[in-house]
Amino acid sequence: MATRVIPPRILKKVRYNTTTKPLNYDQPTLTTVIAPPSIFEKPPSSAVDHAPSSAALNLEDPARLFSSVSTARLLRSSAVLHATAVGPMVDLGMWVMKSKLFQTGVLKDLVMSTTRKTFYEHFCAGEDAADAGRSIRALNDAGLRGMLVYGVEDAHDNDGCDRNLKGFLHTVDVSKSLPLNSVSFVIVKITAICPMALLERLSDLLRWQEKDPSFVLPWKQDSLPIFAESSPLYHTQKRPEPLTPEEESDLELANQRLLELCQKCVEANIPLLVDAEHTTVQPAIDYFTYSSSIMHNKDNNPIVFGTIQTYLKDAKERLLLATKAADKMGVPMGFKLVRGAYMSTESKLAESFGYASPIHNTIQDTHNCFNDCSSFMLEKIANGPGSVVLATHNIESGQLAAAKAHEVGIGKVNHKLEFAQLYGMSEALSFGLSNAGFQVSKYMPFGPVDMVMPYLLRRAEENRGLLAASGFDRQLMRKELGRRLKAAVF
Repeated sequence: MATRVIPPRILKKVRYNTTTKPLNYDQPTLTTVIAPPSIFEKPPSSAVDHAPSSAALNLEDPARLFSSVSTARLLRSSAVLHATAVGPMVDLGMWVMKSKLFQTGVLKDLVMSTTRKTFYEHFCAGEDAADAGRSIRALNDAGLRGMLVYGVEDAHDNDGCDRNLKGFLHTVDVSKSLPLNSVSFVIVKITAICPMALLERLSDLLRWQEKDPSFVLPWKQDSLPIFAESSPLYHTQKRPEPLTPEEESDLELANQRLLELCQKCVEANIPLLVDAEHTTVQPAIDYFTYSSSIMHNKDNNPIVFGTIQTYLKDAKERLLLATKAADKMGVPMGFKLVRGAYMSTESKLAESFGYASPIHNTIQDTHNCFNDCSSFMLEKIANGPGSVVLATHNIESGQLAAAKAHEVGIGKVNHKLEFAQLYGMSEALSFGLSNAGFQVSKYMPFGPVDMVMPYLLRRAEENRGLLAASGFDRQLMRKELGRRLKAAVF
């Protein structure tokens, strides 16, 4: 769930995903954040039972779906979703936030204030740890969980990487201070703790080794298969030079940052989920993810989770190869499945090299790939080690996965399966899945508005189609608001 531009050089239940006893339940806590009244309202005793006897997914009853959501939040959510569904309005908002005219003085303050009270508060968990804690608690009261995301973007030097690492480490501390059943994952972006230029170099070297197995990479640690036969290798046109001593030093620093973060997550027994990026740097990200998984995922307790973007033609093949290799090594793997977020940039980059896009040719092919990968992972975790996060806003995929989970025996709340949606989006699906007895998380970025602004911009760019297609949620919200208004008047 992440974003970047093409690099210039180439143009409530158990919180932890573990089937064994937790590593350490007796964690010291930080000072507890006292939450003020929230726009989420705690449901009355007659409201939703989050552990029904049936796994049926009911998305037709807005009163039940939104029973835990205050009218104030429902009104704001409906207004924001209607606004983001209007293409020209999204374009105008993006232009305003990017324009140099609005980067200083009174205009900047006005833009920031408007953004904070609208899109920021809708899509983000807050400006600091205290705000994030309140948002998580409110979400938990509504029967959902949170994936905490420190909202930084790419880093380009070691100083930036070190600053970002402190933010990720603090996020783990914040998670430990919150209710036991409220945080499902801490999210990390490898692009924020390893310089982008180095990730590009590592990806080039890994691709060349895939082309030429005799090509030696002395720095390479044990990993799982990163490429499949159908994986795109066109990014690396010629044999890359070995890493320089300085680059090797930077690589060691990046390894140490990820190791420190993984060890903190192991100690806290909070899974670390690695976000995916564009194919230019994804090989290096997979390398970091898999080498860390081999080191830290033990005893059917995945701590490090990778991400598979199923809009890529090689997604299913890579998933099969990685899980097969992990099984052979005795490493329990956790994967998040998403559709993907870089369609236009991936297609343009492939075209610039004279190759077909690595993205599926049709949206239905992408849907089929996501559903196939979901079915495979559900069958796998029902009969063996591993865990899966199904990150989808698609109603049909949610229904199919819920039915499949029930079929294979994980239809009730199960710590091996988590559904996920972005904070502020697909609320009906989130509550519907939770009401059906599944664990559901919302992807919740937090940080100062100016720091998280790039996140908001790319959310608008990446999810333009998704925002425009949010009619299902908007329709249900209108129905529920109408019902509440009628009840209040009559």
